[in-house]
Amino acid sequence: QIRGRDADVGAMFLRHMLWRLQERAGDGTATAAVMFEALFARGVRYLTAGGNAMRVRTYLEEGLRLVLEELDGLTVRIDSDTVAARRRDGLTGLAESVGRDAELARYLGEIFDVVGAYGRLEVRAGSGRSFTREYVEGIYWDAGLHSRLMLDDLKAGRSTLENAAIVISNLSVDDPADMAAILEAALQSGASHALLIADRVSDRALSVALIPANREKIKLLAVKTPGLGQAHQQTALTDIAMLTGGRPLQAVTQDTFQSLSPQDLGRAQRISAEMDNFTIVAGKGDPVKFRLYIRGLQQAYRQADDAADRQSLQMRIGQLMGGSATLVTGGSTPAECENRKTLAEQIAKVIRNAILDGVVPGGGIALLAIQPRLAARRKQAKNADERAAYGMLLEAIQAPFRTLLENCGYDVGQITTQVAQSGPGIGLDLKTGQLTHMVEAGIVDPAYVLKEAVRSAITSAGLILTTDTIVHHKNPAEEMQT
Repeated sequence: QIRGRDADVGAMFLRHMLWRLQERAGDGTATAAVMFEALFARGVRYLTAGGNAMRVRTYLEEGLRLVLEELDGLTVRIDSDTVAARRRDGLTGLAESVGRDAELARYLGEIFDVVGAYGRLEVRAGSGRSFTREYVEGIYWDAGLHSRLMLDDLKAGRSTLENAAIVISNLSVDDPADMAAILEAALQSGASHALLIADRVSDRALSVALIPANREKIKLLAVKTPGLGQAHQQTALTDIAMLTGGRPLQAVTQDTFQSLSPQDLGRAQRISAEMDNFTIVAGKGDPVKFRLYIRGLQQAYRQADDAADRQSLQMRIGQLMGGSATLVTGGSTPAECENRKTLAEQIAKVIRNAILDGVVPGGGIALLAIQPRLAARRKQAKNADERAAYGMLLEAIQAPFRTLLENCGYDVGQITTQVAQSGPGIGLDLKTGQLTHMVEAGIVDPAYVLKEAVRSAITSAGLILTTDTIVHHKNPAEEMQT
């Protein structure tokens, strides 16, 4: 137990570093923790002996750039010939290494092999022992029908449209005359089925669409505009417009239904709508523009630093690329089902990173491969501080591998020597105790996760080694208010 606020500072610093890493990458906290400990312990000894803290920190950051460059060179795309043949096995193995749950890993390996990196995955806590999964055809949004009166099948709770025109908007349909204008534009487009996306539809306006005479001419389903808030609605409408080839009508630009023309309507081969969601299958937008649009979103995803922005972009890309699945977690108790749901969401983040940014040899082998270049830089060092910094890095990159061996009861010195003599990419399969080619065996780490773990450990160690004083407020509650 940590006693006192002063003694707690270092632990809280490390906790915050690992928490941020978990939020950003989904994993890598153990690697970051053991590397940070090695850097800090050796760094404190050197600084106590008279080393210059700021110069050491500068050289550590210089070494970080070198380590990241080396990891880039070791990265293998998960769809490369080396990995693709065992893609599902590799994803399953990766999932199991993160979560230590073989059954959950098997389902997640299958799901991501089917839906891909950007695929939309909804995880729900079940009420039974068994896992279930369902794949969704088409692209769906969490916004359902405005009225149960539009359901074709009350028992199934679903209505469908074929070769439908689509009115895309975040406007409210309050006046029956607006509904009449919508029906007229759909009829002029030659459609017999239509989907209306609107923020709100009044009962008076809805009744116009449900009049039997109008229903015979054109079958219309009205669904809610996806998204919470104007900004989210605008991005959803833009996505739907690119998918279907329509023009969104938006309140912010003061559009009205009275100006609606057949050219404004999107089109889709099939649409399904329920009370909680609707699905578009085979939107008929311009395929070239749509591919460029997806490419732009993917570029924005790779450049995004904020975890929330990355998640939002990933969900949008997953929707538009049509890969969607639902996983219902099982367990012996409701608490176990809920815990597995949380674990599945964490593992999903790691798998996405692996598919998007590639993988490196797992089990600490990728970091060991960087030793020769770090050793060469230490040999070329021009002063004691530079030499010490690269020595610290050499010790730190060995720490994850050595820790794994110690935890599994292996002779660290013997195995380390065997691995060093075995060539590039060869490591120890901890389950079998045999040396193997790590990538070919599916024992891999997501490159993004490992790089973020290394970055967190080295930058945090550099920061803490150059911190002389921490000031406490006498009353933390008052500090929060100022």
